[in-house]
Amino acid sequence: MIRKKVVVIGGGFAGIQLIRKLDKKLFDVLLIDKHNHHMFQPLFYQVATSQIEPSTISFPLRNIFKSKKDVQIRMARFQGIDREKKQVMTHIGNFEYDYLVLAHGCKTNFFGNTELEQNALTLKTTYDAIKIRNHIIRAYEKAIIAPEDKKDRYNNLIIVGAGPTGVELAGAFADIKRKILPKDYPGIDFSTYNIILVEGSKSSLINMSENAQQASMKYLQGMGVNVITNVVLKNYDGQTATLSNGQTIKTGTVIWAAGVTGNRTEGLPETAKGPGNRIRVDRYNKVSGCDDIFAIGDIALMETPKYPKGHPQVANVAINQAKLLAKNLKALETGKVIYDFEYVDMGSMATIGNYKAVVDLPFIKFKGYPAWLVWMLLHLMLILSVRNKLIVFINWAWKFITQDTSLRLILTPDKDDMAM
Repeated sequence: MIRKKVVVIGGGFAGIQLIRKLDKKLFDVLLIDKHNHHMFQPLFYQVATSQIEPSTISFPLRNIFKSKKDVQIRMARFQGIDREKKQVMTHIGNFEYDYLVLAHGCKTNFFGNTELEQNALTLKTTYDAIKIRNHIIRAYEKAIIAPEDKKDRYNNLIIVGAGPTGVELAGAFADIKRKILPKDYPGIDFSTYNIILVEGSKSSLINMSENAQQASMKYLQGMGVNVITNVVLKNYDGQTATLSNGQTIKTGTVIWAAGVTGNRTEGLPETAKGPGNRIRVDRYNKVSGCDDIFAIGDIALMETPKYPKGHPQVANVAINQAKLLAKNLKALETGKVIYDFEYVDMGSMATIGNYKAVVDLPFIKFKGYPAWLVWMLLHLMLILSVRNKLIVFINWAWKFITQDTSLRLILTPDKDDMAM
């Protein structure tokens, strides 16, 4: 039997899981990604706040698939699809496919505000997390020597978007402010350091239960985070943040965690283009108007009776879509029945600083220390390698015992060390 060529765009949760589950007797796989590594996005905030090293949550793709002789990897920028020739176009050349699987996810959505895009920090890649870490620590170094009329630039940290990423960042920075930074920087009065979380809706974690919303607001405010709700950030020029309520805040740091949009995909039919640049797919994850192209994970928009606006853009959806698609592709090749995708929501969770978290499960909702333990266990289970699970666990244990991590390094070229 001649094996079919499956080209997978993107080495995120969906792409990795699909390749692991594809039948190597039936398929040869080509994975294309602009990065050479898989990134464990749920813990980016811990890299950004100097709690773990980036290498512990970044996994080289070639190492992941080193034992799979049926998998080839190309580091390339995906540019589009030529459906007539059945080719994927990249900046290093074109690649033919029998089946194409789009799993290239989403990027930060600035809603057309180019000035904001140029000046705000984001948290979508390992590099972004390192950039935030460098930027924040540089700000502390600058704050020591800044004249009084310039201190607001370094004393105000704004995080936009109070979903899980924004809440987790705010909570982590609040912990560092209280327990670590006063020891590192005794010359700074951290009582004047403001962590400001801006949210356009009525509460933090608006997509979780009322219990989670109330608990997260209480935790954040108790940790000294200034949570501003029902307000959006209108603009940020690198010096001043302007809010929709007319308030202006002097700051050199705005972290944007307020939304995503699908990565552009050239070459698909008009029927496949959905809201937020997501790709419309049927219950088998087949792209609308195509017979041999599929989309899974955050980029896929599958409208079902239970999820009329598409599934939540979370890892569990991506992983389960990938598993089913691997089975369905095998079924297509062997003449067997293929199955609809039906997502069973196992719940959601978020952590808010040390020992505080909220968990929404279908059968129970809880918060506090028990929720934090569940959050830790789940994330350790999801990390790819046993070695990295152990390293992250040791880091967490050390932090638990010492209330410190000693990872506050500025790693930039010499010419950038004092820029800000």
